[in-house]
Amino acid sequence: MQSKKASAASQQPPAQRVIKKYPNRRLYDTDTSSYITLAEVKQLVLDTESFVVRDAKTNQDLTRSILLQIILEEEAGGAPMFTEAALANIIRFYGHAAQAFMGSYIEKNVQAFTEIQAKLAEQSKTLTPEMWAQFMNMQNPMMQTFMGSYVEQSKTMFDKMQEQMQAAFGIKR
Repeated sequence: MQSKKASAASQQPPAQRVIKKYPNRRLYDTDTSSYITLAEVKQLVLDTESFVVRDAKTNQDLTRSILLQIILEEEAGGAPMFTEAALANIIRFYGHAAQAFMGSYIEKNVQAFTEIQAKLAEQSKTLTPEMWAQFMNMQNPMMQTFMGSYVEQSKTMFDKMQEQMQAAFGIKR
């Protein structure tokens, strides 16, 4: 029989992993008591591990800058996700009145796309080789359905963002 203390501890979510960044640019994982690389931090992201990166001296949260550094390395590594035009457009939103709305819009779109991708991956787990062959033959209509759903969600989010901007800035149609 478990004690109340042990039972309560098992119900709490795991503590957030803390990674310390030292002035020599090294990253120290306090969970494993070892130095780790940026590639290992990327793996934590891929494994959906909850973590925070803190400056070892000031305790400042550096998580965003480390994530941006990972994106920068990925973009420079051969098959970039963003075109120069897309990056330029993102930069143009900084300091613009729509900056907050655009960040939220991008985040919601990426989340919607991730959910669609997860559904597709989950459905594909149950496919036999014969079903895979059938799936590949009808992939185009199926992908159109999935992408149509994504595009519709994206349009709905854009419409909501537009309504919020109009309300915030008193713009009438």
